[in-house]
Amino acid sequence: MTSIITPVIVLALLGFIFAIALGVISEKFHVETSIEEESVRAALPGANCGACGYPGCDGCAKAIANGEAPVDACVIGGPATTADVAKAMGVEAVAGGEKQVAVVKCNGDCESAKDKYQYAGINDCRAQISLFGGKKECNYGCLGCGSCEKACPFDAIHVHNGLALVDRNKCVACGKCVKICPKDIITLVPFAQKAVVLCSNQEKGKDARKKCSKACIGCTICAKTYPEGFEMKKNLSEENINPDLDLLLLQEAADKCPNKCIKVYK
Repeated sequence: MTSIITPVIVLALLGFIFAIALGVISEKFHVETSIEEESVRAALPGANCGACGYPGCDGCAKAIANGEAPVDACVIGGPATTADVAKAMGVEAVAGGEKQVAVVKCNGDCESAKDKYQYAGINDCRAQISLFGGKKECNYGCLGCGSCEKACPFDAIHVHNGLALVDRNKCVACGKCVKICPKDIITLVPFAQKAVVLCSNQEKGKDARKKCSKACIGCTICAKTYPEGFEMKKNLSEENINPDLDLLLLQEAADKCPNKCIKVYK
């Protein structure tokens, strides 16, 4: 019986000692937070996505409370979160910029874009691009390994048929996909923008078409059809971000595009 009781007593004593030690350590290294910081933290959504540029919502709350970040620092929260944070800080909320959404400026899926070789390495775009710039013949083409998909904390971007596609209704424009894309073909555009040219290839038309059947070939048809909606830059059509453009004329230009690389949002 003694052989059983002795270890139990020793464990109990060790537990008591460790409890006291943890209490002392916790008290010694405790970081005080202000009422403002706690209130701001409660107003933030708790996604801890890092889109604000700070280490999670705790870091964002601390920066706002210390005056190091504006009350609209939370990218994903929107006007409602900004209003709650401003109320917590006792200031007036200022309306932020217009809503944005990510766009993958590529239209080259598995059937359209040609490959230089068959890639069988790590399923990561950054790993693939280290091998001769990636498998796509087009230097501006989506590699389709889904690094952007893995980086998105909101399930707003997925790879289909070798091409990353963005769900506009889920995207909060946190910018993580933009930062991680090694081809720099993902960009943020105003949500209200009515059309986008889904190509980034700046090569001459004949060279671009050899590599992808859905590439912009710089034919200027869209710009001639609707000059206010499109203009040519470096052999590539570029859309106007003005949300007040005529939707019917934009669609007409898109329909005339020989390679169907213009997307119109209705």
